Amino acid sequence: MYFFCYFGLVKRTRLLLLLILISFVCFGQTNYTKQFSFINDNDLYVSTQRDRYYTNGIFLSYNFLSTKERTKTIKKIYSIEIGQELYSPFKANVNFLSEHDRPFAGYLFGGFGISNFYKNNSIFKLNGRIGIIGPSAFGEELMNFVHDIYGFEPATGWKYQIQDAFTLNLSIDYTKNLSDFSSDFFDFNWRNKINIGSIFTDISSGFTSRIGIKSLQKITNSIGFNSKLNNKDTKLTNTKEMFFYVNPMLRFTIYDATIQGSFFNDNNIITYDIKPIVLTTEIGFRFSLNNFNFKYAIIHHTKKLESVRVPNSNFYGSIEIHYLFN
Repeated sequence: MYFFCYFGLVKRTRLLLLLILISFVCFGQTNYTKQFSFINDNDLYVSTQRDRYYTNGIFLSYNFLSTKERTKTIKKIYSIEIGQELYSPFKANVNFLSEHDRPFAGYLFGGFGISNFYKNNSIFKLNGRIGIIGPSAFGEELMNFVHDIYGFEPATGWKYQIQDAFTLNLSIDYTKNLSDFSSDFFDFNWRNKINIGSIFTDISSGFTSRIGIKSLQKITNSIGFNSKLNNKDTKLTNTKEMFFYVNPMLRFTIYDATIQGSFFNDNNIITYDIKPIVLTTEIGFRFSLNNFNFKYAIIHHTKKLESVRVPNSNFYGSIEIHYLFN
């Protein structure tokens, strides 16, 4: 329902298949040092009947390769991003307080990140985000704008959304390839992530495994880890990639402002307690086409909050398009 929703699921599928076929016969090995990325998360990418909970996320980012001389790392990549996330109850039109099985919430932010790629086939990422949660994040306006485009009724219930609060978050992400469990067409990478701040605070651990249709690239030079930017100093090439992947993560949640409300204010009408243990599993497919690369994924997660009406699990889909250039 939001940004690219109802864009013709059949047409998108046919286009994806066509691009995959073309990628086998049309590919260059030019190195690129910059990248624009578009990411859209939406539950309608899994089912056209679903529009609930984490209902939409849209993210734009610009990545560029550092030109400074390095000794300990293969390369360093900087990232600038803006994004918006929308959360809602089990449907967009809820007129009564008793119907809200989770709060409406909008989250708008900007961020800056640094990714270091090491010679021992590991990645360390540090990312900071500053933004706002609440009416000033324009969640209601975006939802109703898209509803109006498709002739749907305006969403009701946003007057009970999580109220305005400043957000500041820091995330640390570390991934290490375990070579003893990896081969040319399968790899096993241990991943750990920490979020600390006034919007999300949690600790996650899990693994990412790729199953290659062709020989896999190292994680320090792969579209699967946003590490494809290169120049003559990295001594790496922009080789074609195509693989399936799976990424299960077990998360211990300490704080989630989209559910509990911000600790900067206490004037939220609807809030819930969180469930501390959440299992998230992402299964997807990635491939490259000249200076583009693409991703489609299905993400499943267990119940995130203490609400008797919320099901024990939920799905949403994610589409990514990345454009590499000089």
